[in-house]
Amino acid sequence: MLRNDQDARDSTQDTLMKVMRHLDRFNPQLRFSTWVFGIARNTCIDEYRRRRRLVSLPPERDVKDTGPSPLDEASRSDRAERLHEAMTHLPDMYREILVLYHFEHLKYSEIADVLSIPMGTVMNRIFRARKRLRKLYGEEAP
Repeated sequence: MLRNDQDARDSTQDTLMKVMRHLDRFNPQLRFSTWVFGIARNTCIDEYRRRRRLVSLPPERDVKDTGPSPLDEASRSDRAERLHEAMTHLPDMYREILVLYHFEHLKYSEIADVLSIPMGTVMNRIFRARKRLRKLYGEEAP
């Protein structure tokens, strides 16, 4: 969601701290993973808004983390790089829903809970996101 590995790591740490701090607020009748994803999503949104308030600087696209991450390992192949590039060009709502479904392996109902939207909207966004991604991925093919 944040398009930056270091910001993602920081937000993950913030999320875990929030989970530990507010564990007493967890409703055991709901799935724990859905609750945590909701906290993570809100933390990322807060970080995104905080960054927008900072001085507007050009994005640091050429600066890479020196340590290999799982994304770096997957990006070694040309197809993975093109897919990643296409994902960055998707609108946030489409990228977010594809990440939750395909990378976090959440079910439609869990995504609906995390995003606070109807399940029909989840299905529609996944369909439209895949369609847009196919178009973007195809345009970037050599």
